[in-house]
Amino acid sequence: MEHTTHSTAAAPADLLTTLNADQVSDAIKAAGCAVTRIEQDGVVHLHSASHGVGFQVLWGNVAVPGQYADLTLSCPLRVQGGELPDGILAEWHRSKRFARVAQHGDFLVLEMDVLAAGGVSPAYLDISLQLWTQMMGQFFLHLRNFSAAAPAPAAAAETAEALAEAV
Repeated sequence: MEHTTHSTAAAPADLLTTLNADQVSDAIKAAGCAVTRIEQDGVVHLHSASHGVGFQVLWGNVAVPGQYADLTLSCPLRVQGGELPDGILAEWHRSKRFARVAQHGDFLVLEMDVLAAGGVSPAYLDISLQLWTQMMGQFFLHLRNFSAAAPAPAAAAETAEALAEAV
């Protein structure tokens, strides 16, 4: 059995190996969304919205101050007026890729990771943000249209309507 080694050569100059607030902000704008920048304790936080619902950028691993190897796009939703129908989250994960959803108490959180470590093109970043806005729209449709064997479709519609705006 041969042992192979992987090259650790530097990425070409046109590739992004880290992400910063300006690059991500530009990609959010390219996806058709406005961006609010809030600086807190020396860190720029980005907030935006798609389909009328807010989302935020959660920075991941710090490469150098202000530059990150990865990030998570996060859309927290408060569940109001009851419980979600059984299977709604499992069905999302069975039928969709790229974005995951988890329930934390009274919150549903739709999330998608974006990784730059190793080098990605600026177009990859733009496409990732476009994909995120599409995933948000598909998730809201999933909530609205979900029908499981147990709950009636009306109950699923009521549950979708019970989701409040993002926190």
